[in-house]
Amino acid sequence: MACIYGDVTRIHTTGASKETGRQDGQPLQGEKASHALAATDLSRMNKYKSTITKVARDHQMDPAVVAGIISRESRAGNALDKGGCGDHGNAHGLMQVDKRWHTPRGGPYSEEHISQGTKILCDSVEEIQRKFPNWSKEQQLKGGLSAYNMGASRVPSYEQTDINTTGGDYANDVLARAQWYKQNGF
Repeated sequence: MACIYGDVTRIHTTGASKETGRQDGQPLQGEKASHALAATDLSRMNKYKSTITKVARDHQMDPAVVAGIISRESRAGNALDKGGCGDHGNAHGLMQVDKRWHTPRGGPYSEEHISQGTKILCDSVEEIQRKFPNWSKEQQLKGGLSAYNMGASRVPSYEQTDINTTGGDYANDVLARAQWYKQNGF
């Protein structure tokens, strides 16, 4: 089933900030950095590929976008503690469902968890669709990614989609990673 939220390959992205790009100790930024980070996560990501694909199909979301979030949020599980948490214990699982706003469902690497995170993403995109009905589907998807990170109320405009996100680059970095995953089997 096709993604009803827009075509990830048609979205302009600036990629990762210099800060985000340095995660693996390389002095990279932009799309090059996002692609390198996604590539580093690929072998771990492939462990979840069939689950990501199934869940994405169920929610009519592009699996590459789900993979992009998982790469950004948890480095495909590599950045999680032994209990499957991150963000100082405030976020759960591969997609880092925030425990302060949601009740996590399923184990940190489970289909149930990935489904919950993908549903939160879809809800975020739909909030942006209501807030900015004149944006294209692709713009709404980008805004929804920012909303996934920090809430739809903090997305002020398309030009400033990432102004309030973690690192000031969340949607742009996730999209660049998603575009890379799209070209590499997701």
